[in-house]
Amino acid sequence: MFIRRFFLILCCLPTIALAHHDDKGLRDATVLIVRHAEKAEQGDGLSPRGEQRAAAYATYFDPWREQGESLLPQRLIATRDSKESVRPRFTLTPLSQRLGLPIEQPYADEQVDDLARSLREDNHANVLLIAWHHGHIDKLIDALGGKAGKITGRKSWPEDVYDWVVVLHFDHHGDIDPSRSGVVVEHLLPGDGN
Repeated sequence: MFIRRFFLILCCLPTIALAHHDDKGLRDATVLIVRHAEKAEQGDGLSPRGEQRAAAYATYFDPWREQGESLLPQRLIATRDSKESVRPRFTLTPLSQRLGLPIEQPYADEQVDDLARSLREDNHANVLLIAWHHGHIDKLIDALGGKAGKITGRKSWPEDVYDWVVVLHFDHHGDIDPSRSGVVVEHLLPGDGN
């Protein structure tokens, strides 16, 4: 009797394991990362140009078009609001309203490892858009399994750059495909790409 139960449990283990790992994680996902839009000279919000960029994102990412492919964000994630900045949330607000998607803000700037881990463990979206502060985007790319310097072509995110979209395509194993990942210059507002 004991041996029969043992073999029954042993046969069920693969099914239990598969049921436990039914989350998609980052397998076959695309993660788009932007820096928050231009900041105001004073305060925690956006400048008039930043408000223009945020408004333009509502159509730019509905849907995101890349090499003949249309990708519609299914999750919007921003850095948690702080006393110093609500800019990432403000950057995604017009798009959030247009798509009817909430802006998730579970992590602070420096918690990029926690964000990456949560996306690997609990994500069902095929396309995610993340707005973060530029000082931590390189760390976020690295935490997601990329090499920020190779993807952006820079040692760090330039202080004056607001018009980049980092595109990270993940393969069916949940690893970044470096041949399909990189930086796209938006060309949304006058002066972008300079």
